[in-house]
Amino acid sequence: MAADQQYLSDIETILSHRYDNGADLWTTPDKRLIKGAPFSTLESVSYLLELGMAPTEPLLKETAELIFSTCQENGSFRLYPQGAVYPCHTVNAANVLCHMGHAADARLQRTFQYLLDMQYTDGGWRCNKFSFGRGPETEYSNPHPTLTALNAFRFSPYINKASALDKAVDFLLEHWTIKRPIGPCHYGIGTLFMQVEFPFRNYNLFLYIYVLSFYDRAKHDPRFLEALRALKSKLVNGQIIIERVVPKLAKLSFCEKGKPSDLATKRYQEILRNLSLIQEKPL
Repeated sequence: MAADQQYLSDIETILSHRYDNGADLWTTPDKRLIKGAPFSTLESVSYLLELGMAPTEPLLKETAELIFSTCQENGSFRLYPQGAVYPCHTVNAANVLCHMGHAADARLQRTFQYLLDMQYTDGGWRCNKFSFGRGPETEYSNPHPTLTALNAFRFSPYINKASALDKAVDFLLEHWTIKRPIGPCHYGIGTLFMQVEFPFRNYNLFLYIYVLSFYDRAKHDPRFLEALRALKSKLVNGQIIIERVVPKLAKLSFCEKGKPSDLATKRYQEILRNLSLIQEKPL
């Protein structure tokens, strides 16, 4: 198995959960690919990629085909066998497959077009589901799914070319100003958002800066630069310190709470590389 030897115990722990939901590859017999967090199919694949497992490994190739098997003719993904097909499901599946190297696949090309066709008026993506009731705040898109969509689109030919993606970036930058919970799922920018979380799972400062750093629309924006300064202020000796991790992942060595993470720091260094061509003065 091709992976960083340093993290073999973490990989073994993740693999030990692959039958937890009643079927192989972290799923259920009826292919509920987001059931069982934090060891769902989509999440577990993301961890393994982060830990250095190659997408060409037989296990990940098999998992990619499992995910693709839920792709609908119009490009959406049905991650539950029944019920509505929500944008957040589609962007999560697309994001994982893009990170696995499948962005050029014809099925994902349909997905990209599907997402562009259903983009909400404010530039983001919005599920028509109101678990918290309705109010003025629910007229906005959902920030986290929008960020996840941009994470997938950065592997596509649309990045830094399509005005639709500029609108999505603008929407997320505006949320830095709004701060309050918005969207039907009430994503806010508060205490929890400002805590560095890794691996990338939830809407938080680190993921926000990481994804937006790939988009030219964000790089000069004062809101982005303010958020970047906030992240930079948390570094200790140039390293990212994990401030929050879901309890079931707490014993994994690559994301121990309160400790520096080499893999998280590599992601921060990637942010800096993304900005190296435009950074004109120290932050």
